[in-house]
Amino acid sequence: MNKELINIGILAFLFLVLFAIAEIGYHFLKIKPEWTRKFVHLGTGLLALLFPVMLKNQWYVLILCFSFFILLKLSLKFYFLKSINDVPRKSFGSLAFPVSVYGCYLAFCFFERQYFYFYLPILILAICDPIAAVVGKHAPENKTKFGEKCKTLIGSLAFFVTAFIISFVLIIAFKNYVGTLNIVAYSMLIALVATIAEAFSSKGWDNITIPASVLATLFVLKYL
Repeated sequence: MNKELINIGILAFLFLVLFAIAEIGYHFLKIKPEWTRKFVHLGTGLLALLFPVMLKNQWYVLILCFSFFILLKLSLKFYFLKSINDVPRKSFGSLAFPVSVYGCYLAFCFFERQYFYFYLPILILAICDPIAAVVGKHAPENKTKFGEKCKTLIGSLAFFVTAFIISFVLIIAFKNYVGTLNIVAYSMLIALVATIAEAFSSKGWDNITIPASVLATLFVLKYL
């Protein structure tokens, strides 16, 4: 049997286990859906980091992402997977996530399969977004309206700081740039653009705009 087909099965199983843990937390441990949703958001992003390692063919990535897109679409229609769907606001974030992961994988292929160009947008999406939400939710009521959604300045600041740290560490780890000043400047630019994208996105579209903004910034830095 094709090794990548086996890897698809392994990855699909891991994602289903992640959803199952969230469902157990929601139904039996009575964890609020905001927390189980963030758990799935983070876990999905971290599991997606295995894609470039385990899947070399982008069509296999498409099959896996499309399968979970359909599963999540059905969960919204028939109202199951309450651990990620039982939130009071209307959000397309769960549907946007697999689309975003596939888009990042295509970018990874475009950038000559350099892991940096997949890991950076995925990690910023997986880690910074929930951190900003948690910090912003527990901050004083000093919300500022960006677009259609109110965001806290402290939440956006938390997103920026976290995105800067992730960018800085990955740039050093993958040796993409030389010189401390360049690393700091590039990390600040990536974090700033991603923070602005998150601040002006609502209804879960930040799952698309955050990685897209990171990839656009990387493209500019590399080619222009």
